[in-house]
Amino acid sequence: MNRDETMQGKEFTHFDQAGQARMVDVSHKSDTVRQAVAGGDVYVSRECFALISTASIAKGDVLGVARLAGIMAAKKVGDLIPLTHPLPITRAEIDFKLEAERNCIEITATVGITGKTGVEMEALTAVSIAALTIYDMCKAVDKAMVIDNIRLLTKSGGKSGTYTRNEPK
Repeated sequence: MNRDETMQGKEFTHFDQAGQARMVDVSHKSDTVRQAVAGGDVYVSRECFALISTASIAKGDVLGVARLAGIMAAKKVGDLIPLTHPLPITRAEIDFKLEAERNCIEITATVGITGKTGVEMEALTAVSIAALTIYDMCKAVDKAMVIDNIRLLTKSGGKSGTYTRNEPK
């Protein structure tokens, strides 16, 4: 099934009848518990991976700073992405998994809220900014880093229910 087929019957709500962009009115929706989990990868050189793993990058604690940057980013999505709602998120966590075989830092962001709209954009933005922070702190050692595979892993809550990405093993 292609993307056009999956979108049949779906209505894009960020445009009015004249085709003008608008922020969707969610005032009629009920508050529900919602959560989104996003992931992404940063591939680095073997040397850079060793420095990150041993907290030896000259700029400081790469993963600690990236964690804070991701959390801060989740709280600022309403200021960064047009037409998103500013949300009082209730949970933001950033986790890292160091994969030595691939010289990869896997980033996972979990964002939660009790509200009228989901937090997928907050989780995706948190991963993106955490990855960019890793790049910024390590670019003196490795300018060839690659940020890759930023994606929504799961979301729950709201009218559309639960979504879980089918990831290949």
